[in-house]
Amino acid sequence: MNRPLALFDCDGTLVDSQHSICAAMVRAFDAARLTPPDRPTILSVVGLSLPHAMAKLLPDADDAFHHHIADQYRDAFRTMRTEGDVVEPLYDGIGDLLDRLSGQGWLLGVATGKSDRGLALCLTQHGIIDRFVTLQTADRHPSKPNPAMLMAAMAEADAAPETTVMIGDTTYDIDMAIDAGVRAIGVNWGYHSPAELLAAGATAVAVDSEDLGRHIGTP
Repeated sequence: MNRPLALFDCDGTLVDSQHSICAAMVRAFDAARLTPPDRPTILSVVGLSLPHAMAKLLPDADDAFHHHIADQYRDAFRTMRTEGDVVEPLYDGIGDLLDRLSGQGWLLGVATGKSDRGLALCLTQHGIIDRFVTLQTADRHPSKPNPAMLMAAMAEADAAPETTVMIGDTTYDIDMAIDAGVRAIGVNWGYHSPAELLAAGATAVAVDSEDLGRHIGTP
């Protein structure tokens, strides 16, 4: 029998990366001599692939410029990492939650707007990369909420939609889960509000890691 699969978003769900994301976005806009968006606006697009995020932030610019600013963001993030300025701590209790789920028989995966390199560095830093059987990123898939990441993750883990759950902090995660035919759970410590997540179709919004474990349930 296929084992159940729990898929997690990364930024805003596994790790608190908002300081680094906002700092890199400011650097990217400064490099292009543009006024950076405010913090809430930046955080509202976290989870989308970079060109899609830039399209939301700069709706009057063309596609080429969206890709240009996305490159500026990547350059800024790489520079910050070499300078030791990237801060991406795990949210409280996440490590223990992953251990508990594994012990209960869940397979674990990630579906994120991060790059392959960025995700690998983040998960390796926290010593948790080996806990995941599938890692899906924006490098190899269309942006959320397109369900391609989840379809690939289920195929790689040999999991079925009815025994798969997607956990995320944005409506992009919830929409992606619904489009893939899997259960969606929100978390209230990320970048979209609980009301937005519930309106998008989340079955529940967890208030902490213990609560999240209860909502995920035992297979």
